Amino acid sequence: MKKFRGLGVAVVTPFKNDTSIDFAAMGRITEHLISGGVSYIVLLGTTGEATTLNKDEKSALTSFVTETVDKRVPIVLGIGGNNTNEVISAIRHTSFEGIDAILSVVPYYNRPSQKGLYQHFRQISTSSPVPVILYNVPARTGCNLMPETTLELARDCENIIGIKEASGNFEQTMRLIKDKPENFHVFSGNDMDALPFIASGGAGIISVLANAYPAEWSEMVSQALKSNFRVAREIHYKYFELIDLLFADGNPAGIKAIMNGMGLCQNVLRLPLVPVNRSIASRVAKAMDQVK
Repeated sequence: MKKFRGLGVAVVTPFKNDTSIDFAAMGRITEHLISGGVSYIVLLGTTGEATTLNKDEKSALTSFVTETVDKRVPIVLGIGGNNTNEVISAIRHTSFEGIDAILSVVPYYNRPSQKGLYQHFRQISTSSPVPVILYNVPARTGCNLMPETTLELARDCENIIGIKEASGNFEQTMRLIKDKPENFHVFSGNDMDALPFIASGGAGIISVLANAYPAEWSEMVSQALKSNFRVAREIHYKYFELIDLLFADGNPAGIKAIMNGMGLCQNVLRLPLVPVNRSIASRVAKAMDQVK
C-alpha cells in the first residue's frame, strides 16, 4: 500500500508526426519521471490517450514501459470501460508482468445506478490478479461514484485499495477520507486540488503536471504529506498558472504543449484531440518562462 502513497503520474503517450507511437520519446519521458522522483507511473489513462490506441498498441506500449522501468517504480495500468464483460476479458488477456495495479474508470455514457457500479467493480475486483484503484471523474463519465458505494467496495473487496477521486467535490472527498478503511487510499485526480486534498488527509495525487515537472511536484506532494504546508504552498502557487493552462484547451493538449517546449515529445495528438490553440500556446510559453 505504501508504494502508492505520494506522486503518481498519468503519463502521456508521445506520437510522431504520422501519429504512430514515439517509443524513443516514451523512453525519454520514462527516465525523466523516474529521475524526478515520482512514486509510480500510470499508463493508458485519459492523459495517455488510451481511447485512441488499439489493442496491439496498448500491449506494445505496456511492454516497452515495463521493460524500461525495470521495477524501479511501480506501474499502474489503465483498464476500464462501460462494458463489464469486455473489461474482464481485457484483464484476462493482459500480461501483468511488471504491473503492480490497475486503474479502472467509472463506466461512461450508459450511466449505471450505484448498484450497477458496485457490481461492475466487484466483478473487476474478482477478476484482477493485481490490486485495483477506482477512478471517479464525473465530468468525463456523466456518472458519479458516490462515497457510500466506494466505501462499500473498499470494505467488501480486499484488492480494491484506493480511488482516484476527481469529482472536485470536497465534501464528497472528505467523507471518503473520514470513513475509509485504514488500508484504503484516496488520491486526488486534479493537480489544482492536490494541496488542499492532501491537507484533508488524502494519500497523494495522480498528476498530469508531473509529466513535465516531476521533481518539483514530487517535492510539493512530499512536503504536504509531511504537513510542511508553507513549503508546499510556495511550490503550489509557483505552478498555479501552468496548472490552470493544462486544461484550458483540453487534456492532454496542454501538457503536450509544455512537454514539447521542454523537448520531451512532439506536440502531436490523435483525433479527435488537437493541439492547443495559438492563444493558449503563447500563454503556456509565458508561464513556462515564469517558473524557470
